[in-house]
Amino acid sequence: MPMSVPPGKTVVSITDFGAVGDGNTSNTEAFRKAIKYLEGFVDKGGSVLVVPKGRYITGSINLTSNFTLFLDEGAVILGSQDPKEWPIIEPLPSYGRGRERLGGRHISLIHGDGLTNVVITGRNGSVDGQGKMWWDLWWNRTLEHTRGHLVEIMNSHNILISNITFLNSPFWTVHPVNIVIRNMTILAPFNAPNTDGIDPDSCTNVCIEDCYIESGDDLVAVKSGWDQYGIAMARPSSNIIIRRISGTTPTCSGVGIGSEMSGGISNVVVEDLHVRDSAAGVRIKTDKGRGGYITNITITNITMERVKIPLRFSRGANDHPDDGWDPKAVPKVKGIFISNVISVNSTKGPMLVGIENAPFEGICMKNVTLLNLPSSASWHCEFVSGFTEDISPMACPQLQKNLCASECLYS
Repeated sequence: MPMSVPPGKTVVSITDFGAVGDGNTSNTEAFRKAIKYLEGFVDKGGSVLVVPKGRYITGSINLTSNFTLFLDEGAVILGSQDPKEWPIIEPLPSYGRGRERLGGRHISLIHGDGLTNVVITGRNGSVDGQGKMWWDLWWNRTLEHTRGHLVEIMNSHNILISNITFLNSPFWTVHPVNIVIRNMTILAPFNAPNTDGIDPDSCTNVCIEDCYIESGDDLVAVKSGWDQYGIAMARPSSNIIIRRISGTTPTCSGVGIGSEMSGGISNVVVEDLHVRDSAAGVRIKTDKGRGGYITNITITNITMERVKIPLRFSRGANDHPDDGWDPKAVPKVKGIFISNVISVNSTKGPMLVGIENAPFEGICMKNVTLLNLPSSASWHCEFVSGFTEDISPMACPQLQKNLCASECLYS
């Protein structure tokens, strides 16, 4: 078989289980049989499931451990247009309910829970969620349960996703934990609702690198649970590297931190980001009721072109799971280090808006240049404090007098 396979792994093709890549036949049962068979090799060297050239319609695929899903050149996995083939599963405990609707949520197209040593890769094959059916349900307000992700890997370790193109996710595209994602292309129409590219959520030791993303929401968004459910779960997102990401999202941000961050977010590095034609470059979002914390965030080497608001901190999403949220649970935001930023042709200045009685502290910025900014545009700051150096045009007063330069350690 024309692929490099580690010694000892069992290799099979999805066609061995009756799959037909004609773009019309349902292959849900073929994938189910294949995974069931390969579960027998978890402790016998592992396995590889090859998807050859063709267009394979399927419902949800539940992966197994010590397993590689390999999409050959010209191979396309297509999400079924039958919602029943995306079964309803329990909501995440850190969210307490489906993100969009009360109760459960649709399972992702490619799903895994409690797995170890999983690779999703290939020769730039594609996974197409065919999300329009789901977007229409959302737009028409006829959605009964929260839409499924394209890929969700939960409670798992040693996960690698690379050299694949993801298209048209019904909802968030990749919703991972403890994972490496590299050399990916992720595409969704700009008007497709909530089609975030990659959303690490309540996870540690994540690396996202060398990806191109176009979406109807954030290219990458780091999350950690929603209000009182995330606070109770207390599973933070930490030790995350996001680098060499490029793309565009006319409605959202290149990289977002939050707004669901109630379990805490810390030790995140964002570097070598190139964002164009987008609503925001980097955005930190939170609100009263979230609780939790956002600390030790390093953002460096950022290039933006025609990004409406290059840097944005925001509050007031007014987005809560139910009436049990606590308005006294305010987030702690401290230690945001931003350096080596250039933005060309933004239409507004940075908007850094913290929360009254819970200001964002330790905001350190160095070498930030905003070129061709309209003369009417200026920095807007509320409830923030910090220090700036080599900023053009000049930053707001709140960032010029509240912190010693020695307390800011830039990358």
